[in-house]
Amino acid sequence: MSATRDGKMWRCQFYYKDWQGVSHKKNKRGFKTKAEAEQWERDFLQQQQRNLDINFENFVQIYYEDMEHRLRENTMRTKKFIIDLKIIPYFKKKNMNEIKASDIRAWQNALMKKGYSETYLKTVNNQLSAIFNYAVRYYDLKDNPCRKAGSIGKSHAGEKEFWTKQEFKQFLVTVENKPETKMAFLLLYWTGMRIGELLAITYNDIDLEKRTISVNKSYQRIEGSDIITPPKTPKSKRIITIPPFLTEELKEYISHLYGIMADERMFRFTKSYMEHEIIRGIKASGVKRIRLHDIRHSHASLLVEMGFTPLAIAERLGHEKIETTLNTYSHLYPNKQGELADKLEMENSREEEE
Repeated sequence: MSATRDGKMWRCQFYYKDWQGVSHKKNKRGFKTKAEAEQWERDFLQQQQRNLDINFENFVQIYYEDMEHRLRENTMRTKKFIIDLKIIPYFKKKNMNEIKASDIRAWQNALMKKGYSETYLKTVNNQLSAIFNYAVRYYDLKDNPCRKAGSIGKSHAGEKEFWTKQEFKQFLVTVENKPETKMAFLLLYWTGMRIGELLAITYNDIDLEKRTISVNKSYQRIEGSDIITPPKTPKSKRIITIPPFLTEELKEYISHLYGIMADERMFRFTKSYMEHEIIRGIKASGVKRIRLHDIRHSHASLLVEMGFTPLAIAERLGHEKIETTLNTYSHLYPNKQGELADKLEMENSREEEE
C-alpha cells in the first residue's frame, strides 16, 4: 500500500491502468487514518478491474457511474437513495460472483419484517434485480440470483384513489382566490398531465386557436435548482387537445400574465407548493383525501366512465405501453361490463326482430 503521512492527515499515491490500458497516477489526500487511506485505495483499484471479483458496494459505484449518464437526474437520485439505504448495507462486502439466491431470500425476509408497503417492497426488490441484470448483460454474470429467489411485494396497491367531477368542483372552490393555483389544478384534472409536465409548460407550448398544449419537457426542483428535463418516456411527448371551456379559462389566465417571456414557465411554483395546496383544499372542502398524482388518475377515471378506449386513454396520458393503462385502471373497466352485455343483448334482439 502507498499510504503516507500528510501533516496530521494521510494521503495515498499509486498508479493504475484504466479500461483502455493507459497508466495514470492517483493522488488522494485528507484521510484521518492510514487504514482509511488504504481502504480507499483498495476500493478504487477494485472498481478499476471491472470484473465480478469485486464486492457489491464497489460494483454498485460502477453501476452508478454508467447509469447516471442514461437516467434523468431525479430518477437517479431516487435509485441511489433506495440502494444506499436498503440494499448496500446488507450486501456491501459480499463479492458479486458469490451472492446466491439464498442470500437474496434472507435479505427479502429481513425487509418484509420491517412492515413496508407491498409496493415499496416491490420497488426495492426491483432495484436489486436491476443491478444484477446489469452485471449479467455487461459483465458476464452467469445469471441473476434475484430471478431464482423470486419477487416480493406488488406492483399496484389495489384500486387507485380519485375524485369524481363533483368532488373536484367542490375542491376548486378553495382556490378561487388564487388564479395561478386554480388554473394549474384545472389543467391537471382536465388533461391528465403529470405535475412535472404541467410545471414545465411555457407560453410557446400553448396554441389557443387549435386548443392544444404541447407536452415536451418536465420540471423539477432539485436541491434548490430548477431542472428542466425531457418528459418521463418518449411517448410522454404528445399534444393534448383541450375542451373549449378550458381554452377560455386558459385565455383569461394568460391575459393577466404581464411581462412573461414566451419561453418562460407559466407556473412559477413547485410541486411542494401544489402538494401543500391540495392538502389545505381537502381540509377546507371536506372531500376525500387523495395525493396530487391522483388527480391524473381522476382524469383517467373520467375518460373510462365516458367510454374511451384504453388506447385513447394511453395516448392522452402519455403511457409508453397500453398495458400500463390496462394494469393501472383495470378495476374501472368491470363497471363497463354490464353496459357492454346490455348493448350486446339489444343488438341481438334487433337482429331477431329483423
